[in-house]
Amino acid sequence: MKALIVTLILMTTLSATSVYDFKMNSIDGEEIDFAKYKGKTLLIVNVASKCGYTPQYKELQQLHESYGGKITILGFPANNFGSQEPGSNLEIAEFCEKNFGVTFQMFEKISVKGDDQHPLFKFLKEKTGSEPTWNFCKYLVKPDGTITFFPSKVSPMDKEIVDAIL
Repeated sequence: MKALIVTLILMTTLSATSVYDFKMNSIDGEEIDFAKYKGKTLLIVNVASKCGYTPQYKELQQLHESYGGKITILGFPANNFGSQEPGSNLEIAEFCEKNFGVTFQMFEKISVKGDDQHPLFKFLKEKTGSEPTWNFCKYLVKPDGTITFFPSKVSPMDKEIVDAIL
């Protein structure tokens, strides 16, 4: 079974030429075609509910509210680091709404590194040479296809990120 998953990941990754080629399920199970994001700047973030960086949800929401016309934030819960995202998709969605008023797009829980790394994060790793080292790593994807990686310690409202989207 693991070999089949790895094969499917490789096939999907090899066929993707841009972030906009992916289709993924939202946190509530709706399939979202990333083609709808073409021409938009994206901030792709691996998130977790029980992490020292979890307060970054507040800044991600602030970024969404302040610059939503210029950037689309996509949150991807992952349990890869310290088992800090143990909840179900429903539990994660409720946590994000209750504690941070999250209204930006959240996706179903995935793996962002390792043998079962989701094809999207494999693609991002191949394009940037960087993969998440902890929760709340960020990939800024510009409409021209350039992708910049920001580690967890760079907050969403950091000048470097804000300047890149303006």
